[in-house]
Amino acid sequence: MPLLDMSLEEMRAYKPAREEPADFEAFWAGALAEARAHDLKAVFEPVESGLETLDVFDLSFSGFNGDRIKGWYMLPRGARAPLPGVVEYIGYGGGRGFPVDWLAFPSAGFAYLVMDTRGQGSAFRRGDTPDMPNGANPSVPGFMTQGILDPQTYYYHRVYVDAARAVDAIRSRGEVDSSRIAVTGGSQGGALSVSTAGLMPDVAICMPDVPFLSHFRRAVEITPGDPYQEIARYLRVHREKIDTVFRTLSYFDGLNFAARMQAEAFYSVAVMDTVCPASTVFASYNHVAGTKDIKVYYFNDHEGGGPDHLMEKITYLRRRWLS
Repeated sequence: MPLLDMSLEEMRAYKPAREEPADFEAFWAGALAEARAHDLKAVFEPVESGLETLDVFDLSFSGFNGDRIKGWYMLPRGARAPLPGVVEYIGYGGGRGFPVDWLAFPSAGFAYLVMDTRGQGSAFRRGDTPDMPNGANPSVPGFMTQGILDPQTYYYHRVYVDAARAVDAIRSRGEVDSSRIAVTGGSQGGALSVSTAGLMPDVAICMPDVPFLSHFRRAVEITPGDPYQEIARYLRVHREKIDTVFRTLSYFDGLNFAARMQAEAFYSVAVMDTVCPASTVFASYNHVAGTKDIKVYYFNDHEGGGPDHLMEKITYLRRRWLS
């Protein structure tokens, strides 16, 4: 795919002004307080997975509005506490699948939780978590415009809260060192990593890969395909809703969470990405104020660094926590 964005030199310096609603802090403080008013009820059921080197648990916990969210929890068999923890979030349309899909981090010595995404898990890798407000079974995308006229009803209001509660869930395990928690994921999973690190200042490391849900206005205007074009198609019909839609999206923009992040950050970006344009990733990265690094994959599209970058992340964490 040819280059469709700014030059790499321009993007390294690209730090657009943030569009942040005045009640952003209050909105998210209220959302987390409401969720934590519900008992977490983190349940870890042992699973016979056939994986002889790992202990595997079928996880459920209370997310937004107390809704039950599924996931997998895995750790090296025979590992001794305290273990650093990794929470991973899944790309758009995917679900938790099977434990065999998630071997890398627990095999590398980490306690590991992967969160199922409510209502998704039908485009690739199946999911098991319905979107409870309307009882919606896991379904094929899109999700980008569900409830988009109000931040309280927007789909990602629920998902961002679920993602924060997943960190609460891994911290409920006695063998996990709650001061050494990393969040990671690709695309949508990268966006949830950034939002969680922005909402939870005691997350230690944030590793978003080619993150989605960032710098919405530019992304919708320049990206040729889905998922961002779901928003453009909606606005072609609902022409009078442009300001309302982008006001809602400002509550969910990765730029505003990146600016609040206190975690050490390790991003990845693909310069020829046609799904999450590289300029939108750099816009998020450049708003991170603390310790940070970014790995650039110049000729890659949305696959980013693939297995190369997975190895980079494992090495990054092991040097800090297991060496």
